[in-house]
Amino acid sequence: MKLKKPLRFGLPKGSLEKPTIELMGKAGFSVTMSSRGYKPFIDDPSFDPRLVRPQELSRYVAQGFLDFGITGKDWIAENGVPVHVICDLPYSRATSLPARWVLAVPEDSKIRSVKDLKGKRIATEAVNLVKAYLRKHKVKAEVEFSWGATEVKVPELVDAIVDLTETGSSLKANNLRIVDTLMESYPQLIANKAVWADPAKRKIISNFALLLQGALNARRKVGLKMNVPKSNLNRLLKCLPALRNPTVAPLSQLDWVAIETILDEKVVREIIPQLKELGAEGIIEYPLNKVVY
Repeated sequence: MKLKKPLRFGLPKGSLEKPTIELMGKAGFSVTMSSRGYKPFIDDPSFDPRLVRPQELSRYVAQGFLDFGITGKDWIAENGVPVHVICDLPYSRATSLPARWVLAVPEDSKIRSVKDLKGKRIATEAVNLVKAYLRKHKVKAEVEFSWGATEVKVPELVDAIVDLTETGSSLKANNLRIVDTLMESYPQLIANKAVWADPAKRKIISNFALLLQGALNARRKVGLKMNVPKSNLNRLLKCLPALRNPTVAPLSQLDWVAIETILDEKVVREIIPQLKELGAEGIIEYPLNKVVY
């Protein structure tokens, strides 16, 4: 389906930039960066991409400067703008864990819960998220915007911080203790509401979402194929975990069959010796780019 003008697509600049480009590669889209840095190229004429800070991306989508894009659930909430959320994209910059906005204080702080923040001073980049959190718990405290390096501001400049973390290692390295989690966040694919209402544009974006989700489904999964004697087939199938029932196909040698399946990569090392004991031969493990349910 061709459009008169390509869709303006916002790619998240910064820590999510590399994992997003890698995910798109698995989904079948080659992304190359220009010398100017903010204007990438995607090998699909339907897309006109821009690199945009995730903190700003949802605002630009809502205002129509971008048609759709990928940004964090946290920054959509922080900006409070009306966009259409197409799907969650559960990947992150360092691990498969969601990013978390956490309330953290020095190890020796007397602050043990949100109630102890009354009258205190908090530094964060997500000012609106923190203010909403305080309102929810009916606590009055001063919230100031932090431009970065938030961990070093306690206890000299502020009493507590709310910062983004995946593993908590940076907080521990700065002798900080997590008191509470305000929000867990994954990237989300979002669209301008008027763009999403257009059937032709919605179809292109929906197909893109399907491929991204397929690439995410394929993470840590592999394909496995082998040949096995028919006499051992039932016993082998009982020990073989599968995404769905394995594919079993006849071979030219009538007393043998071919089996193909998809399974979690981490169990392969455990079951291949079992498969071999059950007479499987020609066992092949291969990587997957996409799994579409």
